[in-house]
Amino acid sequence: MTRSSLLMVLLIFSCLSCTRTSEDGQDLGTEMSALQPLAYTIYSDKTELFVEFRPLVVGKVSSFAAHFTLLGENFLPLTEGKVTVSLLVGEKGIRSTADSASSPGIFRLALNPNTAGTGKLIFDIITPEFSDQIVIENINIYADENEALDKQQVLTPEADLITYLKEQAWKVEFANAPVVRQDFTDVIKTHGQLLSAPGDERMVTANAGGTVQFSGTKTLVGSEVNSGTGLFMISGGNVTDGNIDAVYIEAKANYEKAKLDFERSSILVKDQIISQKDFLQTKLAFENAQTAYNTIGKNYTAGGQRISSPISGFVKNILVTEGQYVSAGTPLAVISKNKKLVLQANISQKYFNKLPSINAANFQLAGVETVFDTKQLNGKVISYGRSTSANAPFIPITFEIDNIGDLIPGAAAEVYLKSSPIPKALVAPASALLEEQGNYYVYVQTAGESFQKREVKVGLSDGIAVQLLSGVAEGERVVYKGAYQIKLSSASGELPDHGHEH
Repeated sequence: MTRSSLLMVLLIFSCLSCTRTSEDGQDLGTEMSALQPLAYTIYSDKTELFVEFRPLVVGKVSSFAAHFTLLGENFLPLTEGKVTVSLLVGEKGIRSTADSASSPGIFRLALNPNTAGTGKLIFDIITPEFSDQIVIENINIYADENEALDKQQVLTPEADLITYLKEQAWKVEFANAPVVRQDFTDVIKTHGQLLSAPGDERMVTANAGGTVQFSGTKTLVGSEVNSGTGLFMISGGNVTDGNIDAVYIEAKANYEKAKLDFERSSILVKDQIISQKDFLQTKLAFENAQTAYNTIGKNYTAGGQRISSPISGFVKNILVTEGQYVSAGTPLAVISKNKKLVLQANISQKYFNKLPSINAANFQLAGVETVFDTKQLNGKVISYGRSTSANAPFIPITFEIDNIGDLIPGAAAEVYLKSSPIPKALVAPASALLEEQGNYYVYVQTAGESFQKREVKVGLSDGIAVQLLSGVAEGERVVYKGAYQIKLSSASGELPDHGHEH
């Protein structure tokens, strides 16, 4: 039995067991328990208020169970703060304050009205982080219980309502949002891949032949490196052909010999013992030997030739194994700045005419819940294909985006290309959709603890929001976190114990 059905049974039982007196003397009773409790659900920008209380009657205490939910990521209960409820009728008013919650999210208050009429309830919330105010207008305060009973509207609960208490919602990831009308876009759903942007990567190559040795922990994929960070050492070892050590020794000997020859020639040419031509040849030989020696000796140590990172970034790939022999020019590693990425998507040629209108895209990586928007990543279209071939029937479109640090080059992505605008579309969060046997439905929150399962007709989706063609109305609130828990709760038919006062 749902909570609404149980409430109706109790109400009927109360009406049968209680009596009060009418104006003509008939015994009709005056017990407060015959009054049906009132419930309101009001939203501010910061807070959701769900409050239950008995109709207000002069001289009678009405207890309030005020449930406050913070409108954040998961609609958590308000646990710290002070809540004051004020009842204003004209210029007169009374108030009640709860300095703390009786249980997480629930503040218990009470009012004893002293003036009949129509007024308003004002809830003031003060917390260490923020303050808020929620107003309920047109509240009736009755002169006595007989008047309250005469004007009471007995509502028949809808059969398809699902009760899901605040105490349940506060224990799980839960959130709802209003269905809104806003500008949307035509969407082409496809697949793509993240790639490194051109110019964002540099290849590290061997500048001499020899055996590769790794330089510590920096020579690992994913390691952060700075420009000049040592990555490899290339040593000659026992290699006879192209031995870097032998090359260095030879270059040093050639340099020292050429230097001595040049210094001697500089003296001899002054005394005209040698010709100017011979001197210039000696000078040229010295400069060539010096260049060769400096080039080889620049990063040479006793352990071999030192290979450093040319840029700051991350080690994307290691292309050799330790101990491997390489010759000069062999690729050793790839360093990526990892600041820019390319999102490349391929679409069917039937959408060729829509390519010029595509200016943004949403994308979601495999295994990641977050949906990224190229506009939020400073993205822009840098190219799109203008032809196809038998081997490539799809047309590529490419975006350049900033890498926020969570994106990995090479990752596959589900891509939602956004093209021509759709004005005033009825839109809800895409995560609100649940599927059942090929049909889509959402859970609409009709009151603080009441929900309704609605089948909806779905239009386009960009991964973040979905266009709804029927089934819901603008302003209705749909559950986009925790909908599956409501489904499980409705299947069990059980309600947890709670402490609401009516």
